[in-house]
Amino acid sequence: MIKFATIRFASTVLFFASLVSATLAHSQEKIDIAVGGGTLFSTATKGPSLAYVPIPERSGTYPSLSFNAILKKHYGFNVEGSWRDKKADYYNYEKYRPIFVDANGLYQIHVRRKTGIDLLAGIGVDRTEFYLPLMTSCASPSGTCYTSGTHFMEHLGFEVHYYFWRHFFVRPEAHYYHVQNNQGFNSDNVLRVGASVGWTIGPRD
Repeated sequence: MIKFATIRFASTVLFFASLVSATLAHSQEKIDIAVGGGTLFSTATKGPSLAYVPIPERSGTYPSLSFNAILKKHYGFNVEGSWRDKKADYYNYEKYRPIFVDANGLYQIHVRRKTGIDLLAGIGVDRTEFYLPLMTSCASPSGTCYTSGTHFMEHLGFEVHYYFWRHFFVRPEAHYYHVQNNQGFNSDNVLRVGASVGWTIGPRD
């Protein structure tokens, strides 16, 4: 079952991408739109086994949406987002869901006729929603009780895209997030690894 938060987030990213696409329709060389999925990696929890320490922010399935626009030669920009598809357990007490949104400068390298590399660097925000335990009373009309924290982050990305048919491509990718003051988790450094499938509007090269 697709969660309301996932639908809301995906709709927001798509709406923003459509506005940017319309604005740049007469100036861009090409636009890439992609959907994908991946998982998170982070450092392991350190400390005594019985100590209550922040957990590592890792594992799970993270769908993603991305929008690339090449404006001049190999240079352009990127907007993307990723979120955990299901709530995760925090010490079996409460549940949480991280959401990453970032905007980047983009440099695209043409390697071979069907293959290219995207290098990304930019900034964004990490929003994590912590859902309160079921025994906690909730006055929300929607019946969803949660607290959330939003943290500034820096982002670096590396993507390899391969055109398997006409303007459709597959794209293995890795994204590094440095989340400022990542409270609730034991590290500010998070790596998302996955792959996307997308479509290029405009010339491939």
